[in-house]
Amino acid sequence: MTTLNSLMQYTHVVADTGNLDEIRQWIPEEATTNPTLVLKAFQSESVAELIQEAMDLCGKGKDPQQIAAACSVVLAERILQMIPGRVSIEVDAHLSFDTEATVLAAQQIVAWAQHRGIDKRRILIKIASTWEGIQAAKVLEGQGIACNCTLIFHAIQALACAQAGVTLISPFVGRIYDWYKVHNLWHEGETDPGVISVTYIFNLLKSQGYATEIMGASFRNIDEILALVGCDRLTIAPKFLQQLQEKTDPVTRQLVPPDRVERTPEISERAFRWQMNQDAMATEKLAEGIRLFAKDSEALYARIKEDAKL
Repeated sequence: MTTLNSLMQYTHVVADTGNLDEIRQWIPEEATTNPTLVLKAFQSESVAELIQEAMDLCGKGKDPQQIAAACSVVLAERILQMIPGRVSIEVDAHLSFDTEATVLAAQQIVAWAQHRGIDKRRILIKIASTWEGIQAAKVLEGQGIACNCTLIFHAIQALACAQAGVTLISPFVGRIYDWYKVHNLWHEGETDPGVISVTYIFNLLKSQGYATEIMGASFRNIDEILALVGCDRLTIAPKFLQQLQEKTDPVTRQLVPPDRVERTPEISERAFRWQMNQDAMATEKLAEGIRLFAKDSEALYARIKEDAKL
């Protein structure tokens, strides 16, 4: 048995890619998309065909932002033909601080998906875990639209998502590690701070009996992955899937749901913002993550404008 197979006995593996060739190779249970991955998908797919299908989905609109969102739906449809589970489709990061606009954008994505014959139970709407994003996810979950709240760097974000009834959260491992290393707050031989964060979030939500799925993301090495065996889901880049496939070392479950405790009182906006403000790493990495997703979105808009001759 390979290490990857051993890992899959305890944790659902999600491919962190939108490249169809990589998905064909690994056939993961689930997959994800974002503007970066859509751009990469353009390298292996017929760009003209993808854009034309997206434009047909948009109707008469020629807005690159709308076409980009529709491209994600078209790509998701192709991915879903190869996997048994769900695919995450990201809402434009520019909307991360606008609850109403996020809800409307998500509803449009779901409408397009259903128009293409996709069961909405097979998609997750990916939203940045700002206060506004979490409130949008709460509204959407109430409408039967499942969400994946991403860019989780602090337990307060995770708890607020769980209290909002969010289906799945994506706490980041590698980006936390990056911050601590750059600021000389982590040294060789110490426990990975990203692993510590996800472990704490796992124990917090499981001990309080929340159904929210926890999907560790953003890994820098396979040691981080193996330290989180037992997490509900792990989204893993193809290069690490390959490394795990080539190893035969058995894995040991690291995360086990703890005993139940009384639930934390409902988190207020004030408490959420204050705790985020008090954590420099969480504040900086959330803002950076949104900026990077927005930058990739803008690159995707430019590519669409060029190829579609808008």
